[in-house]
Amino acid sequence: MNKDLGAATAPLSPQLRVNLELPDGTMSNHVIAVPADQWSSERDHTDVRMGPGNRFSGTGLREYQIQATAGPVRLDFTLTADVPAWRPATGHMLFGPSRDLEFNWLPAVPQGAVRGAYTVGGVRHETTGVGYHDHNWGNIGMQEIIHDWYWGRGLAGPYTVIASFITAAPKYGYDEIPIFMLARGGRIIGDDPAKVTFDPREIYTDDQTGKPVANIVRYRYVDAEDTYVVTFNRQRDLARAIRSPRTCPSPSAWPPGWPGSMGPICGSPAP
Repeated sequence: MNKDLGAATAPLSPQLRVNLELPDGTMSNHVIAVPADQWSSERDHTDVRMGPGNRFSGTGLREYQIQATAGPVRLDFTLTADVPAWRPATGHMLFGPSRDLEFNWLPAVPQGAVRGAYTVGGVRHETTGVGYHDHNWGNIGMQEIIHDWYWGRGLAGPYTVIASFITAAPKYGYDEIPIFMLARGGRIIGDDPAKVTFDPREIYTDDQTGKPVANIVRYRYVDAEDTYVVTFNRQRDLARAIRSPRTCPSPSAWPPGWPGSMGPICGSPAP
């Protein structure tokens, strides 16, 4: 990322993060700061470079190459989309009386195939798997505009789902923003928020953050004669971040395994 997710107006301060969790449970979490003059990106295609040997490049929202080194870990992967790039409406969420405060989101690869290798301590391991790539940008920190949110994605048989429910901050009237995408066999078959019913269950107020948390989150999507129900069940908390909006934890403080581009909202428990 080119700066801390919670500091949209801060100067350019690139950071590279690599999290690796091995099958035996071993976890590696490394964050490095990259000098601003060693960061670059292109405007008309995907090509982000961060210091020697670190590059995220892509062709036509279809295939991406990722090379990165942090600490003893080296990654060299190719991500190929199985589900086409998608965004909710325009992908722009606008806030404020003049609608000049932006939080933007593009799931460039809702689901894809990964192939390549990771190297740890000089030992190279070939691997394959399922991948996901999204991108956030804007001109205001998320904690300034969002009170709480739910976000999830999943794969079950031929179905891929991305589901989110965002509640705006009090100064924006706690407005609700439902987001839902359903694909089957690599083709998007549903993404109309007007057809979504959000049903949080077993809600409690976290005693440390004061935020509502639902143990069960259910999305119901009704499209003519077809009805789809997607349910997420909370099992444990990864972290609690009890900070004021202007002291949001940097990515180096996020828990291992946190989705890189979707960090925790300050003051909100992370299911």
